[in-house]
Amino acid sequence: MRLRLQRHPSGPVSTIGALYQVNGDTSLSERWCWTCEDVIREVPGQPVKAWKVPGATAIPSGMYRVILTPSVRFHGKILPLLEDVEGFSGIRIHPGNTAADTEGCILPGDGTDGTRVTSSTLAFGIIMARLHEVIDGQQEPVYLEVRNP
Repeated sequence: MRLRLQRHPSGPVSTIGALYQVNGDTSLSERWCWTCEDVIREVPGQPVKAWKVPGATAIPSGMYRVILTPSVRFHGKILPLLEDVEGFSGIRIHPGNTAADTEGCILPGDGTDGTRVTSSTLAFGIIMARLHEVIDGQQEPVYLEVRNP
């Protein structure tokens, strides 16, 4: 399964995006949810360490495999983890509403006001149900493509 996070231009404190499932022909099917992340600071061609502000930077654009693992920070709760994110570790998809609730992670929401997401727990539950269906059923690996505006 392939997902795409299409980011909108960053505001002063956050980046809103939309998470889609990608069809086999690479067209986008349904929007799963809105997302909230830290500000995009990525400078193409520059190493992450040149532009990353720890705790206040969205991860680099790219393709990441998504697996489900227990999170130490969230007391053993099973959460989606993005593998091999250059310059970052422990990047997860988890509930939260504002960029203050993340340190590079992706926060899902059912709605947005342009600076934050709403109904994050609801959106997260839908994502987890879909990921469990695919990953636990071993139907196929899950990849997330993150695209900047």
